[in-house]
Amino acid sequence: MAISNISKLSPEVQTVIGKFQKIQMQAISEFLKVKENQKINFLALWNKIRNANDRWVKSKGNDLTYNDLYKLTTHEERLFLSRLLRFAFDAISEQQESEAPLPEDIKIEQVKVNGVPAEWQIVPGAKKDRVLLYFHGGAMVLGSPKNSRAFTVTLGQVTKMRVLSIDYRLAPENPHPAGQKDCVKAYKWLLSSGIKPENIIIGGLSAGGYFTLTTLLRLQNEMIPMPLGAISLSPATDLRLDDVDDSFYENAETDPILADSGVLVFCIPAYLAGKDPNDPLISPVIADLKGFPPLLIQASSSEILYSGCKRFADKAKDDGVDVILEIWDDVPHGFHVFGLNILPESEDAINHIKDFLQKLFNE
Repeated sequence: MAISNISKLSPEVQTVIGKFQKIQMQAISEFLKVKENQKINFLALWNKIRNANDRWVKSKGNDLTYNDLYKLTTHEERLFLSRLLRFAFDAISEQQESEAPLPEDIKIEQVKVNGVPAEWQIVPGAKKDRVLLYFHGGAMVLGSPKNSRAFTVTLGQVTKMRVLSIDYRLAPENPHPAGQKDCVKAYKWLLSSGIKPENIIIGGLSAGGYFTLTTLLRLQNEMIPMPLGAISLSPATDLRLDDVDDSFYENAETDPILADSGVLVFCIPAYLAGKDPNDPLISPVIADLKGFPPLLIQASSSEILYSGCKRFADKAKDDGVDVILEIWDDVPHGFHVFGLNILPESEDAINHIKDFLQKLFNE
Protein backbone atom coordinates (compact mmCIF):
# COMPACT_ATOMS: atom_id res chain seq x y z
CA MET A 1 0.00 0.00 0.00
CA ALA A 2 1.38 3.39 -1.02
CA ILE A 3 1.66 5.91 1.81
CA SER A 4 2.50 8.87 -0.38
CA ASN A 5 0.07 10.71 -2.61
CA ILE A 6 2.15 12.07 -5.47
CA SER A 7 -0.89 13.88 -6.89
CA LYS A 8 -0.08 16.52 -4.26
CA LEU A 9 3.20 17.19 -6.07
CA SER A 10 3.60 19.03 -9.36
CA PRO A 11 2.94 17.24 -12.70
CA GLU A 12 6.66 17.55 -13.52
CA VAL A 13 7.60 15.83 -10.27
CA GLN A 14 4.97 13.14 -10.83
CA THR A 15 6.51 12.39 -14.23
CA VAL A 16 10.02 12.14 -12.75
CA ILE A 17 8.90 9.89 -9.89
CA GLY A 18 6.83 7.69 -12.20
CA LYS A 19 9.79 7.21 -14.53
CA PHE A 20 12.18 6.21 -11.78
CA GLN A 21 9.66 3.91 -10.14
CA LYS A 22 9.24 2.12 -13.49
CA ILE A 23 13.01 1.69 -13.85
CA GLN A 24 13.20 0.44 -10.26
CA MET A 25 10.51 -2.19 -10.80
CA GLN A 26 12.20 -3.40 -14.01
CA ALA A 27 15.51 -3.65 -12.14
CA ILE A 28 13.95 -5.65 -9.31
CA SER A 29 12.48 -8.04 -11.86
CA GLU A 30 15.91 -8.52 -13.45
CA PHE A 31 17.54 -8.99 -10.04
CA LEU A 32 15.11 -11.75 -9.11
CA LYS A 33 15.79 -13.70 -12.29
CA VAL A 34 19.24 -14.59 -10.94
CA LYS A 35 19.11 -17.98 -9.19
CA GLU A 36 21.27 -16.83 -6.28
CA ASN A 37 18.76 -14.06 -5.56
CA GLN A 38 15.86 -16.51 -5.27
CA LYS A 39 17.04 -18.04 -1.98
CA ILE A 40 14.95 -15.53 -0.04
CA ASN A 41 11.23 -15.10 -0.68
CA PHE A 42 11.25 -11.54 -1.97
CA LEU A 43 7.48 -11.00 -1.95
CA ALA A 44 7.10 -12.24 1.62
CA LEU A 45 10.01 -10.09 2.81
CA TRP A 46 8.85 -7.03 0.87
CA ASN A 47 5.30 -7.34 2.24
CA LYS A 48 6.70 -7.63 5.76
CA ILE A 49 8.72 -4.45 5.25
CA ARG A 50 5.85 -2.55 3.63
CA ASN A 51 3.33 -3.57 6.30
CA ALA A 52 5.70 -2.55 9.08
CA ASN A 53 6.38 0.72 7.30
CA ASP A 54 2.65 1.36 6.99
CA ARG A 55 2.07 0.68 10.70
CA TRP A 56 5.06 2.75 11.74
CA VAL A 57 4.12 5.82 9.71
CA LYS A 58 0.36 5.77 10.32
CA SER A 59 0.77 5.24 14.07
CA LYS A 60 3.49 7.94 14.16
CA GLY A 61 5.90 5.47 15.67
CA ASN A 62 3.57 4.30 18.43
CA ASP A 63 3.00 0.77 17.10
CA LEU A 64 6.65 -0.03 16.40
CA THR A 65 9.72 1.03 18.34
CA TYR A 66 13.27 1.24 17.02
CA ASN A 67 14.01 -2.14 18.62
CA ASP A 68 11.00 -3.62 16.83
CA LEU A 69 12.33 -2.34 13.51
CA TYR A 70 15.79 -3.76 14.19
CA LYS A 71 14.32 -7.20 14.88
CA LEU A 72 12.11 -7.02 11.79
CA THR A 73 14.75 -8.52 9.48
CA THR A 74 17.55 -11.03 9.88
CA HIS A 75 21.12 -10.21 8.88
CA GLU A 76 20.73 -12.38 5.76
CA GLU A 77 17.57 -10.50 4.80
CA ARG A 78 19.34 -7.16 5.29
CA LEU A 79 22.16 -8.30 3.01
CA PHE A 80 19.62 -9.41 0.39
CA LEU A 81 17.70 -6.11 0.53
CA SER A 82 20.86 -4.06 0.33
CA ARG A 83 22.02 -5.93 -2.80
CA LEU A 84 18.59 -5.51 -4.38
CA LEU A 85 18.42 -1.79 -3.63
CA ARG A 86 21.96 -1.25 -4.94
CA PHE A 87 21.08 -3.07 -8.16
CA ALA A 88 18.00 -0.87 -8.65
CA PHE A 89 19.90 2.31 -7.78
CA ASP A 90 22.56 1.42 -10.34
CA ALA A 91 19.87 0.92 -12.98
CA ILE A 92 18.45 4.39 -12.33
CA SER A 93 21.84 6.10 -12.53
CA GLU A 94 22.75 4.17 -15.68
CA GLN A 95 19.53 5.34 -17.30
CA GLN A 96 20.34 8.93 -16.34
CA GLU A 97 23.84 8.61 -17.77
CA SER A 98 22.56 7.08 -21.03
CA GLU A 99 20.17 9.99 -21.50
CA ALA A 100 22.70 12.66 -20.55
CA PRO A 101 26.26 11.36 -21.04
CA LEU A 102 29.08 13.24 -19.38
CA PRO A 103 31.03 15.58 -21.65
CA GLU A 104 34.18 13.99 -23.04
CA ASP A 105 36.38 16.64 -21.42
CA ILE A 106 35.48 15.52 -17.88
CA LYS A 107 38.35 13.65 -16.25
CA ILE A 108 37.37 10.74 -13.97
CA GLU A 109 40.23 9.17 -11.99
CA GLN A 110 39.87 6.29 -9.52
CA VAL A 111 42.05 6.68 -6.42
CA LYS A 112 42.54 5.37 -2.89
CA VAL A 113 42.62 7.95 -0.10
CA ASN A 114 43.99 6.50 3.15
CA GLY A 115 42.69 3.14 1.93
CA VAL A 116 39.22 4.45 1.04
CA PRO A 117 38.10 4.10 -2.62
CA ALA A 118 37.24 7.42 -4.25
CA GLU A 119 37.25 9.17 -7.57
CA TRP A 120 38.45 12.52 -8.76
CA GLN A 121 36.02 14.32 -11.03
CA ILE A 122 37.79 17.19 -12.74
CA VAL A 123 36.06 19.63 -15.08
CA PRO A 124 37.89 21.99 -17.46
CA GLY A 125 39.02 25.12 -15.66
CA ALA A 126 38.78 23.60 -12.18
CA LYS A 127 41.12 25.26 -9.68
CA LYS A 128 43.80 22.77 -8.63
CA ASP A 129 44.01 24.01 -5.06
CA ARG A 130 40.28 23.87 -4.29
CA VAL A 131 38.41 20.64 -3.53
CA LEU A 132 34.80 19.73 -2.93
CA LEU A 133 34.92 16.56 -0.83
CA TYR A 134 31.60 14.87 -1.59
CA PHE A 135 29.73 12.10 0.23
CA HIS A 136 27.04 10.37 -1.84
CA GLY A 137 23.49 9.58 -0.74
CA GLY A 138 21.81 6.21 -0.32
CA ALA A 139 20.48 5.84 3.24
CA MET A 140 23.86 4.48 4.40
CA VAL A 141 23.29 1.14 2.64
CA LEU A 142 23.58 1.94 -1.08
CA GLY A 143 25.01 4.43 -3.52
CA SER A 144 28.43 5.18 -4.95
CA PRO A 145 30.40 8.00 -6.58
CA LYS A 146 29.19 6.71 -9.95
CA ASN A 147 25.54 6.92 -8.88
CA SER A 148 26.02 10.59 -7.97
CA ARG A 149 28.41 11.47 -10.79
CA ALA A 150 25.97 13.48 -12.93
CA PHE A 151 25.17 15.72 -9.98
CA THR A 152 28.69 16.08 -8.62
CA VAL A 153 30.15 16.87 -12.04
CA THR A 154 27.50 19.59 -12.34
CA LEU A 155 28.66 20.97 -9.01
CA GLY A 156 32.24 20.92 -10.26
CA GLN A 157 31.20 22.80 -13.40
CA VAL A 158 29.34 25.59 -11.59
CA THR A 159 31.89 26.00 -8.79
CA LYS A 160 35.09 25.38 -10.83
CA MET A 161 36.32 23.07 -8.08
CA ARG A 162 37.84 19.61 -8.29
CA VAL A 163 35.46 17.05 -6.78
CA LEU A 164 36.70 14.12 -4.70
CA SER A 165 33.76 11.74 -4.34
CA ILE A 166 34.13 9.09 -1.63
CA ASP A 167 33.03 5.47 -1.84
CA TYR A 168 32.62 5.00 1.92
CA ARG A 169 31.77 1.63 3.45
CA LEU A 170 28.09 0.70 3.54
CA ALA A 171 25.81 -1.07 6.00
CA PRO A 172 24.74 -3.72 6.78
CA GLU A 173 28.17 -5.19 5.98
CA ASN A 174 29.87 -2.23 7.67
CA PRO A 175 27.56 -0.52 10.17
CA HIS A 176 28.25 2.61 12.21
CA PRO A 177 30.85 4.07 12.54
CA ALA A 178 32.59 2.64 9.44
CA GLY A 179 31.16 5.12 6.91
CA GLN A 180 31.85 8.10 9.15
CA LYS A 181 35.45 7.04 9.68
CA ASP A 182 35.99 6.70 5.93
CA CYS A 183 34.77 10.26 5.38
CA VAL A 184 37.17 11.55 8.02
CA LYS A 185 40.04 9.53 6.50
CA ALA A 186 39.38 11.19 3.15
CA TYR A 187 39.50 14.66 4.69
CA LYS A 188 42.75 13.87 6.49
CA TRP A 189 44.19 12.58 3.21
CA LEU A 190 43.44 15.90 1.52
CA LEU A 191 45.26 17.74 4.30
CA SER A 192 48.24 15.39 4.08
CA SER A 193 48.40 15.90 0.31
CA GLY A 194 48.87 19.63 0.79
CA ILE A 195 45.33 20.96 0.31
CA LYS A 196 44.72 23.70 2.86
CA PRO A 197 41.52 23.48 4.98
CA GLU A 198 40.52 26.95 3.79
CA ASN A 199 40.38 25.52 0.26
CA ILE A 200 38.19 22.53 1.14
CA ILE A 201 34.40 22.34 1.11
CA ILE A 202 32.69 19.16 2.29
CA GLY A 203 29.19 18.24 1.26
CA GLY A 204 26.68 15.57 0.44
CA LEU A 205 23.03 14.72 -0.08
CA SER A 206 20.74 12.63 2.15
CA ALA A 207 23.06 10.09 3.82
CA GLY A 208 25.91 12.17 2.42
CA GLY A 209 24.43 15.25 4.07
CA TYR A 210 24.31 13.27 7.31
CA PHE A 211 27.95 12.22 6.91
CA THR A 212 28.85 15.85 6.22
CA LEU A 213 27.51 16.86 9.63
CA THR A 214 29.01 13.91 11.49
CA THR A 215 32.38 14.39 9.77
CA LEU A 216 32.45 17.95 11.10
CA LEU A 217 31.70 16.60 14.57
CA ARG A 218 34.52 14.06 14.34
CA LEU A 219 36.97 16.70 13.08
CA GLN A 220 35.91 18.91 15.98
CA ASN A 221 36.40 16.08 18.49
CA GLU A 222 39.86 15.30 17.09
CA MET A 223 40.79 19.01 16.96
CA ILE A 224 41.51 18.81 13.23
CA PRO A 225 41.29 22.11 11.30
CA MET A 226 37.82 22.61 9.87
CA PRO A 227 37.09 23.10 6.14
CA LEU A 228 36.13 26.51 4.83
CA GLY A 229 32.46 25.51 4.72
CA ALA A 230 29.99 22.68 4.32
CA ILE A 231 26.91 21.88 2.22
CA SER A 232 24.34 19.48 3.68
CA LEU A 233 21.47 18.63 1.33
CA SER A 234 18.34 17.01 2.81
CA PRO A 235 20.36 15.39 5.59
CA ALA A 236 19.19 12.99 8.25
CA THR A 237 19.94 14.78 11.51
CA ASP A 238 18.19 12.64 14.12
CA LEU A 239 18.27 8.84 14.08
CA ARG A 240 16.32 8.61 17.34
CA LEU A 241 13.30 7.23 15.51
CA ASP A 242 11.30 7.08 18.73
CA ASP A 243 11.79 10.81 19.32
CA VAL A 244 10.88 12.59 16.06
CA ASP A 245 8.00 15.06 15.82
CA ASP A 246 4.64 14.52 14.12
CA SER A 247 5.57 16.38 10.93
CA PHE A 248 8.13 13.65 10.22
CA TYR A 249 5.23 11.24 9.67
CA GLU A 250 2.79 13.76 8.22
CA ASN A 251 5.17 14.58 5.37
CA ALA A 252 5.21 10.92 4.36
CA GLU A 253 2.25 11.72 2.12
CA THR A 254 4.44 13.96 -0.04
CA ASP A 255 7.68 11.97 0.11
CA PRO A 256 7.48 9.00 -2.28
CA ILE A 257 11.26 8.50 -2.18
CA LEU A 258 11.54 7.74 1.53
CA ALA A 259 7.99 6.94 2.64
CA ASP A 260 6.74 4.24 0.27
CA SER A 261 9.68 1.87 0.04
CA GLY A 262 10.17 1.30 3.74
CA VAL A 263 13.75 2.38 3.23
CA LEU A 264 14.03 3.99 6.67
CA VAL A 265 12.43 0.99 8.38
CA PHE A 266 15.21 -1.16 6.97
CA CYS A 267 18.19 1.13 6.42
CA ILE A 268 18.49 2.96 9.73
CA PRO A 269 18.40 -0.22 11.85
CA ALA A 270 20.87 -1.83 9.42
CA TYR A 271 23.20 1.15 9.79
CA LEU A 272 22.97 1.40 13.58
CA ALA A 273 23.17 -2.35 14.23
CA GLY A 274 22.08 -1.89 17.82
CA LYS A 275 24.12 1.24 18.55
CA ASP A 276 22.55 3.91 20.78
CA PRO A 277 20.95 6.63 18.60
CA ASN A 278 21.28 9.07 21.53
CA ASP A 279 24.99 9.35 20.74
CA PRO A 280 25.57 12.85 19.23
CA LEU A 281 27.79 11.24 16.57
CA ILE A 282 24.71 9.29 15.48
CA SER A 283 22.07 12.01 15.96
CA PRO A 284 23.98 15.26 15.32
CA VAL A 285 20.96 17.42 16.14
CA ILE A 286 21.76 16.87 19.84
CA ALA A 287 25.50 17.61 19.47
CA ASP A 288 27.44 20.70 20.52
CA LEU A 289 27.94 22.49 17.20
CA LYS A 290 30.10 25.36 18.42
CA GLY A 291 33.07 25.84 16.11
CA PHE A 292 31.35 24.56 12.96
CA PRO A 293 32.29 26.38 9.74
CA PRO A 294 29.66 28.23 7.66
CA LEU A 295 26.97 25.75 6.70
CA LEU A 296 24.38 25.64 3.91
CA ILE A 297 21.43 23.31 4.45
CA GLN A 298 18.92 22.73 1.66
CA ALA A 299 15.75 20.65 1.90
CA SER A 300 12.20 20.27 0.66
CA SER A 301 9.23 21.16 2.87
CA SER A 302 7.55 18.06 1.43
CA GLU A 303 10.06 15.47 2.68
CA ILE A 304 9.96 13.63 5.98
CA LEU A 305 13.46 14.85 6.91
CA TYR A 306 12.31 18.49 6.68
CA SER A 307 11.59 18.97 10.38
CA GLY A 308 14.97 17.51 11.31
CA CYS A 309 16.71 19.95 8.96
CA LYS A 310 14.86 22.84 10.58
CA ARG A 311 15.71 21.66 14.09
CA PHE A 312 19.36 21.22 13.18
CA ALA A 313 19.56 24.68 11.63
CA ASP A 314 17.96 26.18 14.76
CA LYS A 315 20.41 24.30 16.98
CA ALA A 316 23.35 25.42 14.85
CA LYS A 317 22.21 29.04 15.01
CA ASP A 318 21.83 28.80 18.80
CA ASP A 319 25.39 27.43 18.96
CA GLY A 320 26.73 30.40 17.03
CA VAL A 321 27.17 28.73 13.64
CA ASP A 322 26.82 30.81 10.47
CA VAL A 323 24.07 28.63 9.01
CA ILE A 324 21.74 29.16 6.06
CA LEU A 325 18.61 27.02 5.68
CA GLU A 326 17.00 27.06 2.23
CA ILE A 327 13.68 25.36 1.57
CA TRP A 328 11.89 24.40 -1.65
CA ASP A 329 8.23 23.35 -1.77
CA ASP A 330 6.44 20.48 -3.53
CA VAL A 331 9.53 18.52 -4.57
CA PRO A 332 10.66 15.12 -3.28
CA HIS A 333 13.61 14.12 -1.15
CA GLY A 334 16.72 14.11 -3.32
CA PHE A 335 15.26 16.54 -5.85
CA HIS A 336 18.78 17.81 -6.56
CA VAL A 337 19.69 14.47 -8.15
CA PHE A 338 16.32 13.13 -9.34
CA GLY A 339 15.39 16.45 -10.90
CA LEU A 340 18.78 17.22 -12.42
CA ASN A 341 18.34 18.92 -15.82
CA ILE A 342 14.57 18.46 -15.45
CA LEU A 343 13.16 20.38 -12.48
CA PRO A 344 13.73 24.14 -12.15
CA GLU A 345 14.03 23.66 -8.38
CA SER A 346 17.12 21.50 -8.90
CA GLU A 347 18.78 24.14 -11.07
CA ASP A 348 17.83 26.83 -8.56
CA ALA A 349 19.31 24.89 -5.65
CA ILE A 350 22.57 24.29 -7.54
CA ASN A 351 22.84 28.02 -8.31
CA HIS A 352 22.34 28.79 -4.62
CA ILE A 353 25.20 26.41 -3.79
CA LYS A 354 27.35 28.28 -6.29
CA ASP A 355 26.45 31.63 -4.68
CA PHE A 356 27.19 30.27 -1.19
CA LEU A 357 30.65 29.08 -2.21
CA GLN A 358 31.50 32.27 -4.09
CA LYS A 359 30.81 34.25 -0.93
CA LEU A 360 32.97 31.91 1.13
CA PHE A 361 35.84 32.33 -1.32
CA ASN A 362 35.23 36.10 -1.47
CA GLU A 363 34.60 36.03 -5.22
